[in-house]
Amino acid sequence: MKQKRKLIVGAIALLVLALIFLGIYIATRPTASAGSKEITVEVVHAAGSHKEFVYHTDLEYLGELLLTEELAQGDDGEYGLYITQVDGEDAIYETDGAYWALYENGDYAMQGADETPLNDGDSFSLVYTTD
Repeated sequence: MKQKRKLIVGAIALLVLALIFLGIYIATRPTASAGSKEITVEVVHAAGSHKEFVYHTDLEYLGELLLTEELAQGDDGEYGLYITQVDGEDAIYETDGAYWALYENGDYAMQGADETPLNDGDSFSLVYTTD
């Protein structure tokens, strides 16, 4: 009986901790600004060439923008949009370890494109990268 009670108390404690962490995440996650924004997206291709795209948009997340503007294509993965093609160039991880690295305002993005909010003046880079 005591063993069962300890299990139940432990399960409740884990549930409470999970809810606390979820609340902290929701309260502190980056948010997008409403309304019109100017966003810059730089693409660095495998050969090292650079292209810059400037968008004026009301969209809230980068993933939406990339797909809507047809700059990128990808698949829905476990963590959201998995970008497989940018500006017509494929990055196939299974072939040579290539992928599109996402940078936000000069820093490596800590979330996927689907969860990257857009704010006026933001700049992003999609860089062809190999392991």
